[in-house]
Amino acid sequence: MGELIMSAPVAGLTSKNRIASEDVVMLRRDVFADGVVSRGEAEALFALNQTARDKCAEWAPFFVEAVTDYIVHQEKPLGYISGENADWLVRTISRDGMVDSRTELELLVHVLEEAKSSPSRLCVYALEQVAHAVVDGKGPLMLGGALVPGLVAGAEVELLRRILHAHGGDGNIAITQAEAEVLFRINERTAQANNDPSWNDLFVKAIANFVMCSAGYEAPTREVALRQETFLDHTDPEIGGFFSRMVSGGLAGVIEAYRSPDDIETEWEAKNRAAEALARRAETIDACEAKWLVGHIGVNRPLYENERALLTLIKHASPEIHPALKPLLDKVA
Repeated sequence: MGELIMSAPVAGLTSKNRIASEDVVMLRRDVFADGVVSRGEAEALFALNQTARDKCAEWAPFFVEAVTDYIVHQEKPLGYISGENADWLVRTISRDGMVDSRTELELLVHVLEEAKSSPSRLCVYALEQVAHAVVDGKGPLMLGGALVPGLVAGAEVELLRRILHAHGGDGNIAITQAEAEVLFRINERTAQANNDPSWNDLFVKAIANFVMCSAGYEAPTREVALRQETFLDHTDPEIGGFFSRMVSGGLAGVIEAYRSPDDIETEWEAKNRAAEALARRAETIDACEAKWLVGHIGVNRPLYENERALLTLIKHASPEIHPALKPLLDKVA
């Protein structure tokens, strides 16, 4: 950290190792009434968060709100997270590559949610914090003992969904390969566990978003691509029934996220854009994406059920399928 800027009240709280509710009221009213306006003030709050062993319930919301406001709305470019600011945040909250506390993890996620845009590596770093807990049993999510290593519970799925939604920012950004890598790692290490059903839903939709958009689809917003509500399912009954067990809304529901509105002129305009995008794509890129997927699923072991759902979706929805995927797609109906 840089040079700390501590007022007498903040220094006093640091020395007594305790933050009471009246202390938070004092900080809001007297010390940070105009917000956290400098890096030194933000670092003073981090020091207070790290040194105070006994914190009231009001501290965490205040800390998250104050630091988020600073990094998103006070630091330039306003509303956006620069690469330099992202690096500072990761350095400040990290210990050996992991976030130090649940409060700082909530800060990281909240910053992603509040910013209009942020570096992709910041989203990947947040996803990795969930993977550390689920796969390795390490990190702040393990505090309190509620999480079971090797199993994806509903709370972890919701946290992953928040992170992925947040990084969409104010544009139609598809899931990135680095993000997909983290999700595949979680899936591989928990495939035999009794995971929450919502994990299958998120996994299939997120990986489909990455693969299908790289194959020429125009990316919808992440909120639309990963949404949970039920869609009208009007696909083949057998396929639809399979998807209704795996993914909310079934096969048609996922495809619907990539369709244009019902207006015919708008629909054909979108189709033309998709066709132009496909024409611009080099064959080596298609081969690269196919190789990536084969490398993560493989052809020499039984498919996991959510992988089968993913491949079924690709087989029935993708406008262009690379021959390298044929051995995998032959495994599904």
